[in-house]
Amino acid sequence: MELKSKNVFITGSTRGIGLAIAHEFAKQGANIVLNGRSPISQELIDSFSEYGVTVMAISGDVSDYNDAKRMIDQVIEKLGSVDVLVNNAGITNDKLMLKMTQDDFEKVLKINLTGAFNMTQSVLKPMTKARQGAIINITSVVGLTGNIGQANYAASKAGLIGFTKSVAREVAGRGLKVNAIAPGFIESDMTDALSDKMKDAILTKIPVKRIGKTQEVAETAVFLAKHDYITGQVIAVDGGMTMQ
Repeated sequence: MELKSKNVFITGSTRGIGLAIAHEFAKQGANIVLNGRSPISQELIDSFSEYGVTVMAISGDVSDYNDAKRMIDQVIEKLGSVDVLVNNAGITNDKLMLKMTQDDFEKVLKINLTGAFNMTQSVLKPMTKARQGAIINITSVVGLTGNIGQANYAASKAGLIGFTKSVAREVAGRGLKVNAIAPGFIESDMTDALSDKMKDAILTKIPVKRIGKTQEVAETAVFLAKHDYITGQVIAVDGGMTMQ
């Protein structure tokens, strides 16, 4: 897919990986839809001015089916289409399984997994009608390996992998691609707050011996959106952590 002038909707794109993905698509000349649950600042919108693209900000809750549909409908009404959907919105609520409540479990699944379902279903009909589109789901290496204290998060991200492959099979004949990216340890406010000892322990698990950058995840998203013969895949951006 040629990305210039295409419309890219990235959920959870006010910071971190989502914001890096938005900037990378804007560099390609794509119009950007920024999304978060809270109102989006003009300062954040203005940070895209150098690219000369249209930037639309829309607040809403991906875990609410009607709100997800409203957001997609509003974007299509204003921009004409959603050509690329990046399901990035996600939360964590880490606890050991013995201490995890049903609410702890379901809240994470509702945003991370059901949210992706809500957004994907809302965009599929117009995408299939256009016979063009790319959906990129941001999962995690935890969805591939599991992790202590993250049964809820790992379940949501593993579910997203199965969801990706199933939807990819359903829509491949309509010209749509559905893929997933599984980031490993990526630079963030959370990793910045880790002690040197914890960082050293993490690096022992990463063959390339460094923490990843949000830019590297963003470039992978652009790669997947551009290439029409890749679908149903999960690309781990993890420095080799999960290689087999």
